Amino acid sequence: MPSTEIPHDAYAALRFAGFRNYLIGGFCANVGRQMATVAVAWQIYQWTHSATALGLVGLLNVLPLLVLSLPAGVLADRVDRKWVIAATNAGLAVLAILLALVTHFQAAIPSLTLLSAINEGLSRLAHSVERPAGSRAMDFDHPALPIIYGLLFLMAILRIVGWPSRSAIIPLLVPSRLLSNAVTWNSSAFEISTMAGPAIGGFVLAWLGFPVVYLLDAVGGILLVILIANVRYETAPVRASPESRTLRGVLAGAEFLWRKKTILAASSLDLFAVLLGGAVALLPIYADEILHVGPIGLGWLRAAPGIGAFGMALWLAHRRPLQRPGVTLLWAVGGFGAAIIVFGLSPWFWLSLIALFFTGVFDNVSVVVRQSLVQILTPDSLRGRVTAVNQIFIGSSNEIGTLRAGLMSAMIGPVGAVVWGGIGTITVAVLVARNLPQLRTSPALDKLSAEQP
Repeated sequence: MPSTEIPHDAYAALRFAGFRNYLIGGFCANVGRQMATVAVAWQIYQWTHSATALGLVGLLNVLPLLVLSLPAGVLADRVDRKWVIAATNAGLAVLAILLALVTHFQAAIPSLTLLSAINEGLSRLAHSVERPAGSRAMDFDHPALPIIYGLLFLMAILRIVGWPSRSAIIPLLVPSRLLSNAVTWNSSAFEISTMAGPAIGGFVLAWLGFPVVYLLDAVGGILLVILIANVRYETAPVRASPESRTLRGVLAGAEFLWRKKTILAASSLDLFAVLLGGAVALLPIYADEILHVGPIGLGWLRAAPGIGAFGMALWLAHRRPLQRPGVTLLWAVGGFGAAIIVFGLSPWFWLSLIALFFTGVFDNVSVVVRQSLVQILTPDSLRGRVTAVNQIFIGSSNEIGTLRAGLMSAMIGPVGAVVWGGIGTITVAVLVARNLPQLRTSPALDKLSAEQP
């Protein structure tokens, strides 16, 4: 008998205008952010020549993450998500413009007592944890440095406030049957941005300088504001009950996550793997002192994971939803750790690019599986709060991982920091596989559905 199986439509989610607008806007904003991330890391390192200074960028991001994520989740469940996205990205565009102005006019910034005191404190911290300086002594004399840190802190606040809304809006833009496909394409757009943004940022930085990079970041945020304002929902949002304002309501996302062991296992795995295996914070050191490739090479190092992730995202989009997502996730995290070890030990630029390429391949599998589990298994009235808790898992792992990498590099060197992090990542994958069997036995993504609150 002929098969009656419906052919898989790899582009189904893209046929909805609202999702396309959100995807394009999010892509533009993420490209700008990735460009600015490369530029600010290079700028801080060129000013200070300090691994600790790079690690502190992670601390600036993790503080608002821990404090504001849960309230941001409640906001996403009670307020129209597209307007939260628009407001926060408008603020980010303004801060990016200020970053460009401060950088352009840095020579005119006076050495005020407060700025000098902050720089002195940063210098003492760096000298207390870093090994004796090599050919380049650490320098914390730039009056603009504390201002740059302050702007990065404000940008982190706005990103944290807007992130639950950005993640939780996707199920409203497509029918529920296409949610896994939409998550895969959203992941693809994000990975393209992480591929294109650093590469473009490296070239723009080398040719036109830091201020232009930051202004392009502002342009990307403004485009998202314009496009998100015209988005139409395909699925009506379900607003949270008034109870969401109470402490129990705020913590409802954590309670749901604790009951859903599959999501808990995937999020825990991602948290510890990225915390231990993240090497992005140290790429300026690798580009400058180990591989000797300068800002353009740094851009390609930052882009390599995105190239791998984009290729994997396209491959996943053209396949049916994963049939054993948990097992696939475990192998992907183990592979990520192995690729990190190869990168850490590599003295050759080409091998470093290949290793980072495969970190992106494996990381994309992790992102697709984790986001699909969160979005599919969570009812809409809880998506903002569950996303916020998941954001604490993932965001804290990224930012604390940045701090971990910077401080560990300061104490044992960048190679040791990266290699031991990769070993730790593989160890975490083994421990999760043994102690959280719910992840290994998770059914196929297309067999999952959300429970009613």
